[in-house]
Amino acid sequence: MKKKAIFLDRDGVITVERGYAISSIDELELYPFTAKCVEDIKEQGYLAIVITNQSAVAKGLYTEDDLKHMNQLVMEQTGIDALYYCPHHPQGIVPKYTMVCNCRKPKTGMIDQACKDYDIDLDNSYMVGDRACDIILGQNVGIKTVLLNSGYGESGLEEDCSPDMIMDDLREFTDYLIRYRSKD
Repeated sequence: MKKKAIFLDRDGVITVERGYAISSIDELELYPFTAKCVEDIKEQGYLAIVITNQSAVAKGLYTEDDLKHMNQLVMEQTGIDALYYCPHHPQGIVPKYTMVCNCRKPKTGMIDQACKDYDIDLDNSYMVGDRACDIILGQNVGIKTVLLNSGYGESGLEEDCSPDMIMDDLREFTDYLIRYRSKD
């Protein structure tokens, strides 16, 4: 049986957006409401899956091992089901990660892999993010999209996009999910 998923961007959605200011695990800050929101998502019958571009690896700001430690902390402290990341960037300085890939949002590689790993029902799934690339990714795979203003949001969009919904933060989205599901 296929599973519904809420695909979540990391920075600006479940962690405080700091741009490239995060250079170590000590600077990674979860929103205080993240774990409760993930719990609410799962209680509504969805998988909670993080889909995140992390080009700081390609740009030499930290190593992939540093990123893996950050990801492990995020998973332990939030209860998310899975976390997929893209360490690549075409203008990186670390040769191993300097490339055009199919996983960098808004390309669909990370969601494609999650669908293979978890048998995702895209017709009943959402992409929740704070940037245009998150919204365009959701549109590229044909799922509902939610733009949050807790990170870059409406005022920081790097290109035009049309999300299905715009909300303040992950709390508002999970409240919506609970209300929406209670109507079933």
